[in-house]
Amino acid sequence: MPGIWETHMNFSQRSRTFFKTIAVVLALALPTALAISSADARVGGGMSSGSRGSRTYSAPPSTTTAPGSTSQFNRTYTQPGAGMNSAATAPARGGLFGRAGGFMGGLAAGFLGAGLLGMLFGGGLFGGLGGLSSIIGLIIQIALVVLVVRLAMSWWQRRHTPQTAYANADAGPGPQTNYRSGLGGGLGGGLGGFGFGANNTPLEIKPDDYEAFERLLGEIQTAWSNEDVAKLHTLATPEMVSYFEQDLAQNRARNAVNKVTNVKLLQGDLAEAWREGETDYATVALRFALTDKTVDRNTGAIVAGSDQPGEATEVWTFARRPNGGWELSAIQQTN
Repeated sequence: MPGIWETHMNFSQRSRTFFKTIAVVLALALPTALAISSADARVGGGMSSGSRGSRTYSAPPSTTTAPGSTSQFNRTYTQPGAGMNSAATAPARGGLFGRAGGFMGGLAAGFLGAGLLGMLFGGGLFGGLGGLSSIIGLIIQIALVVLVVRLAMSWWQRRHTPQTAYANADAGPGPQTNYRSGLGGGLGGGLGGFGFGANNTPLEIKPDDYEAFERLLGEIQTAWSNEDVAKLHTLATPEMVSYFEQDLAQNRARNAVNKVTNVKLLQGDLAEAWREGETDYATVALRFALTDKTVDRNTGAIVAGSDQPGEATEVWTFARRPNGGWELSAIQQTN
């Protein structure tokens, strides 16, 4: 009976298409997840976390050390305030597709929905591969599927991030003059840099400030590796320590410990420095060498990373209150 054979063949074709779709998604998403878990184990979890006062939602200027853009904050206590200017009010969007919506995000969702409907009604998710245009369409739709998966992962992460108001956010930033050192071999070449902050009060970054930034880079990584929360409280703001504690708790739940050793600053320069009320801020770009590995807590076997040295480039913001020293206030990843 032709009708029965035709129905069976259509059903088999739809089944094969469905399983191929699942295989493609898993093949593309799994390496991404593994890369995130293995390469982002160092202090801060490879995410952008913390606060930069009223400039939390303003991207720091690029520098020679970090010539590209920085990622928006995945974790921050600071909420966009009424006192911020229009550029700082809206959270920065990552790339063409935005954070979790917008025109391109909706377009991606629409394409995915259309593909799923086509699969359910017999056309297959990709609608066949009959020609060059269909192959191009397949590539585009695979990219859209990966995009939707990444957006979902990003939304899930933000959904489980504590959001509370930050008490120290002042009025929005005014005119800004930036000093960029563009030097290799450490932070010392940026001596005497000036920035003008929210209240136009000049802030001079002196040689001992650069030395403090370099020292904090090493001490924070050491305290993190030793899981020394008490020491971290002396090196970072309470907000940053709360994120460190969350990450350490996740490592303990996986029976793992992250070890970051052989930290050495290779290049650094000042992005901007300013004063808000009684708090000084300095954002610096850091390129440093490190050995980053995660080991089993009981056996010491390496479960991620390696003993081979690597490099990382991040943008760190430090804050200083009156009669106090510099503390780590934020870490941002570079794009």
